[in-house]
Amino acid sequence: MELRKKILEMAKRSYEEALFAGTSGNLSYYDRETGEMYITPSSVPYETMTADELVRMTLDGQILEGEKKPSSEWRMHAEVYRQKPEVSAVIHTHSPYATSFAVNHQKLPVILIEMVPFLGGDVDVADFAIPGTVEVGIEAVKKLQDRHACLMANHGVLAVGKDLEQAHIRAVYVEDAAKIYSLALSNGDVKVIDSQHVNYMKNR
Repeated sequence: MELRKKILEMAKRSYEEALFAGTSGNLSYYDRETGEMYITPSSVPYETMTADELVRMTLDGQILEGEKKPSSEWRMHAEVYRQKPEVSAVIHTHSPYATSFAVNHQKLPVILIEMVPFLGGDVDVADFAIPGTVEVGIEAVKKLQDRHACLMANHGVLAVGKDLEQAHIRAVYVEDAAKIYSLALSNGDVKVIDSQHVNYMKNR
C-alpha cells in the first residue's frame, strides 16, 4: 500500500504543478522483481483519485488488481520498460510549454547546462504515433538513447527514471527548459551552449 500512496502522491503533485491537465497525462512504476506495473487509471480526475484506483498489471495487459481501466497509454509505458532495463518509472505529461514545441516538431537545444546532467542533453521529438498504441512507445524509445526525456510529436512529454522522483524531476526540467527557450525566442536570437561544454559536462 505504501507504493500505491507514493504513486498517487506523485500523480497529484504533477497535476498541481500543471504537468498534467484535466485527466490527461499519466505515470507508472514498474517493479522489476515481480514484473508488475502500477499505472494511473484512465479518465479519473486527479483531484479525486485514490490509491485503490491505481491499476496493477503485467506489461502484456493482464489486469492483476484494480476496478478501473488503466491509462490508455499503458502500452507506451510497457514498451519503455521492455526496451530500457534501467528504467522503473515513466511519466507522460502535457505540460504546455514543452508540448507546444512538440506541436511545432521542434526539439529543445541545450540552452541550460542543467539539461546535460538531468536530461542527458537536448530533448528531441519522437515521430507521431496514434495515442494508445504501442507505436507511441516504440517511437519514444528511439529518442531516449542516451537521453532521459523526449517530446512526442503533437502529444506531449515523456520522462523516465530509476524511480518516481527521478522521472518527475526530469519532467519538471523539460518544462522549465521549454518555458525559458520560448521566452528566449521571443527576445531574439538564442545562443545554445557550445558542444565542447556539453561534452565536458557529460564526461565529468
